[in-house]
This record gives sequence, C-alpha cells and structure tokens, in this order.
Amino acid sequence: MSAVFACQGFGNVLAPIVGIIVTACFKSAIDDDVRNLDYVWRLIIGLGCIPGVATLYWRLTMEDSKRFQLESAKAAAANADEDMQREKLLAKQHFAEDNMQEEGLLESPNTVLNVALADDKPRRAKTFGQYFSEWRHLKVLLGTSIAWFALDVAFYGINLNSAVVIDAIGFAGDLYKDKPSHFIIRNCLGNIIINILGSVPGYWITVFTIERLGRKTIQLMGFAMLTILYIVLGFAYHKILDKSVAGFIVLFTLAQLFQNFGPNVTTFVIPGEVFPTRFRSTAHGISAAAGKLGAIVAQGGFMQLKDRGGKNQFIDHLLEIFALFMLIGFFVTFWIPESKGKTLEEICDESEEYY
Repeated sequence: MSAVFACQGFGNVLAPIVGIIVTACFKSAIDDDVRNLDYVWRLIIGLGCIPGVATLYWRLTMEDSKRFQLESAKAAAANADEDMQREKLLAKQHFAEDNMQEEGLLESPNTVLNVALADDKPRRAKTFGQYFSEWRHLKVLLGTSIAWFALDVAFYGINLNSAVVIDAIGFAGDLYKDKPSHFIIRNCLGNIIINILGSVPGYWITVFTIERLGRKTIQLMGFAMLTILYIVLGFAYHKILDKSVAGFIVLFTLAQLFQNFGPNVTTFVIPGEVFPTRFRSTAHGISAAAGKLGAIVAQGGFMQLKDRGGKNQFIDHLLEIFALFMLIGFFVTFWIPESKGKTLEEICDESEEYY
C-alpha cells in the first residue's frame, strides 16, 4: 500500500511538467493576450481526467481479494441463517395469533408481530455498531481518523508557504515585468524542485523502510519531527528568512521530507490494515473523510488568516498552530496497534460474534 501511495509523489512532479508543456504550446497566444490562460488551465484540468478514467476502468475490472470474497460468503451465510430464523419466528407468530384470535384474547393481529420484529435492524449497521461500541476497537478508529485530520490540516496548510520557498530559490519571477508564459513556467519549475527536494524522497524512504521500522514507529517519528520543525519555523520564521534563506529552505525541505517519511503515507496505510475485512473499507473511508475535513479547515479557514496584519504576516502563527496539530497526531497514534510483520487476522478481531 505504501508503494501505491508513494506514486502520489510522481503525480506531484508530473502536474507542473504538464503545466510547462501546455503553457509552452500556447506561449505566443498567452503572451499576446493573458486572457488566453483561461483555456490553458481548463485544458490542464481536462488532461488530469485521463489517469482517473484509466484507473476507474482497471478498478472496475479488478477481481476482489480472496479474503474479501470469503468474508462476503460468511456474511451471506449469516444473513441466510437470520432470514430463516425470521421466517420461523413469523410462522410461529401467525400460528399463535390465529389461536389467540379464536379464543378472543388478541384484539390486533399485528401486536405480537411488531414486538417480535422491533429489533430488526440491517445486519451490517448492527454489527458495525457492536464492533465499535467497544473502546478497544473505537479508539483505533478515532486514532486513525484524528491522526489523518491533524496531518491534513498541516499538509494542505503548509502549501501556503510554497510561494515563499519558490521565491527564495529564485523561481518566482516578476509578475509585472516577466511575460505571462515565462512567469508560469518558472513557478512550475520551482514546484518541481520543491517536490524533488523533500516530498518524493520522503515517500520512497517510507516504502523501503516501512517493513523494518513499522508503521506506528514511522508515524510517531514523523509527527514528532514535524512538531519540532514547525515550532522552529513558526517562532523564528521572520528571523530565519531575514538572516538565512538557505536555512529556511533546509528546514522547509526537512518538513516536506518528514511529512512523507511519516504520517502522510502511514495515515493511508494503517487504516487499510487494522480493521476487520467486513468493516475495513468503511473505517478507511471514515478516516479518509476526517483527513479531507482537515484539508477544508486548512484551505477554507487558515487560508483566510495568512495575510492578517499584512501579506504573509500571519504565516508564522499558522506554523505554530500546525505544530499543535502535529502534537495531537503524535499522541493519538498510541491508540493504533503496530501491524508490522503480522497477518490481517492477527491484527484484527475477526471473531464470528460480530456476524
């Protein structure tokens, strides 16, 4: 799973490459009339549909895993048994009602039947509730969800600093002096450099070490390092930028590295391993949804604060806030079991009582 997720790094590099190619193709048109950029970004977004459509086709034609097929068969058997028991109960109820009506003891033929079926809930919802009503299981779901939420607040929020770093490495260009096409291409190149410096290496370091170090260890280490780095960047943001641009780039690169050699990968991998097969996709979806909520908080909330007091004047305080979220992610990780070297059956509670 880590290798699958690590391909996101290649996508992050490919996106600005596509931007450069499309911008170069329309270079003359853009420089003649900057409004032609409207067609360029629409084309870039349209090209992004191609890998999505290809992935959709392959996923729809992919066979489900043997473990999932086995769990589906168990669930079907349990449902069939429950249906049979329900039919027997209905037959007994009707027989009892007929006898009671003959003796004048029952006014409404549905009274007993309604009581008997009062607890008739969808099996999936009932077993899901039974499983996660136990703290030992609920804390794992809370751990994966809160960790993903905390990570994405900072992961999407830290991108607010990308323009600062691109400017620091000399690839921002001049919006008022440069030609529009030149300005865009240089910014795309800056994004490629940022990703290659920290993000892509971080992804693949995780891929090659996750089975040795363990998911939980990598996540704890990543959150701890990010807490420290965001504290340093936050409380000394302006001082570092004023005295050492190179120092700021190094710290920012380390933050990008430990995001991906850390919780950005593990928050995706862990929910895919620590839940029973019958609940895994739902629990993973809940965890992922919590992460996207964090992204909304970062972009919809913190994006509005970054220029408070002047352009980029509130970024230092945002980094301090991100450090707090990283600390929260660090502590909730202790609710999550380590899955290194274990089978899914060893990690999860696959007992029959939840069917």
